[in-house]
Amino acid sequence: MTIRPYREIQRRRCRQIHVGPVAVGGDAPISVQTMTNTLTRDVAATVAQIKEAEAAGADIVRVSCPDPESTAGLKEIVRQVSIPIVADIHFHYKRAIEAAEAGAACLRINPGNIGSAERVREVVKAAKDHGLSMRIGVNAGSLERDLLDKYGEPCPEAMVESALNHARILEDNDFFDFKISVKASDVFLAVAAYHGLAEACDYPLHLGITEAGGLRGGTVKSAIGMGSLLWAGIGDTIRVSLSADPVEEVKVGFEMLKSLGLRRRGVSIVSCPSCARQAFQVIKTVEVLEERLQHIQTPLTLSIIGCVVNGPGEARETDIGLTGGGNGNHMVYLNGVTDHKIDDARLVDHIVALVEAKAAEIEQATPKLEAVAS
Repeated sequence: MTIRPYREIQRRRCRQIHVGPVAVGGDAPISVQTMTNTLTRDVAATVAQIKEAEAAGADIVRVSCPDPESTAGLKEIVRQVSIPIVADIHFHYKRAIEAAEAGAACLRINPGNIGSAERVREVVKAAKDHGLSMRIGVNAGSLERDLLDKYGEPCPEAMVESALNHARILEDNDFFDFKISVKASDVFLAVAAYHGLAEACDYPLHLGITEAGGLRGGTVKSAIGMGSLLWAGIGDTIRVSLSADPVEEVKVGFEMLKSLGLRRRGVSIVSCPSCARQAFQVIKTVEVLEERLQHIQTPLTLSIIGCVVNGPGEARETDIGLTGGGNGNHMVYLNGVTDHKIDDARLVDHIVALVEAKAAEIEQATPKLEAVAS
């Protein structure tokens, strides 16, 4: 469907870097990240979790490397996965060098806590030698003591100053292939810090509301904070931080981007909350369809509406639509036009088959469209 002008988001202009083959910033699509919660030295478990995240659509996955056993495991992990891996490093500059040598695509560090200027130079050299980018990761919960003394508490100004101080360390070492994050668990603090940072530099920004909470609460908090930033055109890669399966982080991230028209992947379902007018069990139907349509990666829209009040209108705006009708006969819309009816017994299987057929049709047409465009 055509995006109307009032739905267009003007993204902040910034330089572009790469995390492995994934472009971040510039005119690149906003990438979705997650982080493993396995022990990195447990190669089999970590690889399995990375592959699950990749299957869910993740563009980049981060793993923590707190000790030599983890960086040794990282070398084996990188060999077994195709998605670019970010190594999360704190304090130990040797872990950063080991991660670069192990095949990481990016290092997540704070240059200020790596140690002496000489150690920072060694990390930068390793990144340059192995073609890595970096992320400067500032968190409200771990701001430098001098900034806390200066400002009295974590605040947007302190976070932006911390980020720019760290950036200057890399710049002084003639290294510019990095993105920056200024995360906080407080939505207001994080959003204000990102707005300040967006104005202060032209580096790509990694968005996140850190330690957001469990699946439900963390999703809501992240959607409010990150959603407002994305709506303002701020953000080049995102990670939804949930106390949940990393796959859920990926799913929420994509739903966030899909709702703003910034990425399209898989089936976007428009469905009503249901009421006494529903002609079929809407909630259960949507629940089953979401499960059975997870394998579809082709972007398309599906409306599932329980009655004729809003059903026809929603169906006109989606690729496939279903509106509840009387006597167990429900109207199916294809490309916004009434097409045929379906009964209760065959409803779910029929919709799944229609979606799969539509996805195949779109996939077959896409190369032709690209050929014409070129």
